[in-house]
Order: sequence, then structure tokens, then C-alpha cells
Amino acid sequence: MKRIVLVRHGQSQWNKENRFTGWTNVDLSQQGIEEAENAGKLLKKEGYTFDIAYTSYLKRAVKTLNCVLDKMDEDWIPVRKSWRLNEKHYGFLQGLNKSETAEKYGNDQVHIWRRSFDIAPKPLSEDDPKNPRFDPRYAAVPPEYVPDTESLKNTIARVMPYWECEIFPHLMKADSILVVAHGNSLRGIVKHLKGISDEDISKLNIPTAVPYVFEFDDQLRLTKDFYLGDPEEIKRKQEAVAKQGLAK
Repeated sequence: MKRIVLVRHGQSQWNKENRFTGWTNVDLSQQGIEEAENAGKLLKKEGYTFDIAYTSYLKRAVKTLNCVLDKMDEDWIPVRKSWRLNEKHYGFLQGLNKSETAEKYGNDQVHIWRRSFDIAPKPLSEDDPKNPRFDPRYAAVPPEYVPDTESLKNTIARVMPYWECEIFPHLMKADSILVVAHGNSLRGIVKHLKGISDEDISKLNIPTAVPYVFEFDDQLRLTKDFYLGDPEEIKRKQEAVAKQGLAK
């Protein structure tokens, strides 16, 4: 049996403030650090070990991974980072409060921007200082690949090549892989693994710092998937994610 464990980063400071984050490099909140540490403790308690870990270029995911591995005493394993695992780019919405944006544009419009499969928010302008083309993290990325906004469809299009060419093939020579990333980059992976439709993926809400386990047979066929942790607490966190884009 082989497995891949997906973990969304712990609560970030902008999660706490209910702001659209996207590619903005926001740190974890104190609660987020505690969530990440608890995820590591739970994985260790349940007997999980990993051969390799993957994460994005964004601090909130990198720090979550570091906290998890520290609590597992596995901070020695190889870690690979890729911009392709970054969160969906939210264009002009980045930095805006979600509830205030819903009050201005309506709940339905914000839900479309957050959860629709192929509709992206208005892009950042090329000269906007928040545009990632000015960020040294992406200096080596071909300019045509650096987004100024994205839909989930766009996000999946950049995540899947890395998944199919790097992460998933590594499972042939490893027994267990850890991927720490973001709500939408992980939604794309889950959509692919479980064959979720473009319409139904809008209903998937991945909670922060809860290990999501996928088990495979030796032919790398998916056999089982489940969250680790208390079901009621996981449900509460999923519902909280779903409500983030609603007007107060």
C-alpha cells in the first residue's frame, strides 16, 4: 500500500482577517502555527512517515510543512518546492476582505469568483506592484506562465504537469509522500484523483491543516481516501471555509 497525504496550510494572517490571499506571501497566524503543529503530532501519533515532501513557494505553506515535519521528527527528509503548487491567483481581489466584497458585489458574484471552475476575477494590471512578475521568486518562471489572475481551471492547468511528471511518478519508488499546499491547488489534485465534475468541485471545501490521506495499491490505483482527525471538528472547519465569502 502506498499513500499521499495532502495538507492545506494552517490559518494565515489573511485567513484570520477574511481577506483574499492568492499569491500574496502572507505568514501564518498563531492559530495557524498551532494547527500545523497539531497536524504533525497527529500524523506521528498515527504512525505516518514520509519519504519526501512537496510544497509551494508561499510562506504559509512552507512554514506549515516545517511545523509538521518538526513535530514528526522528520525535518531531515528531502523537500521540493514549486510555484506550480501555489494558491489560485485572485487578481484584483487579493487583499480585499471577502465579506466586504460580498456586500459590494453580492454573495453570488463572490461565490463565482471563489468557487466557479472557469471564471477568473479581473486581473491585476501589468504595472501593479502586487503583480508576481515583480517578485524574485518567479524570476526563473517564463513570463507567460506567471498569472495576473486565475480560475480554478487555470490553476489546475499549472498544477497538473507537476503532479503528473514529478509528484505522482515518485510514488513508484516511495511508499509515502506529503504535499503541503493551498485550498485551490489541492482542490485541483483532489478533483483529478476522485474524478469530481467541474460543477461539483465548487462544493469541496478543504479545511486548514487537516491531513487528507489517499491510499493506493501497488499499481497506483486509488483505493481509499479520508481525513485524519475528529469528524465533527473537520466538518466545523469545512463549514467555516464555505462561509468565508458571505456578506455579514
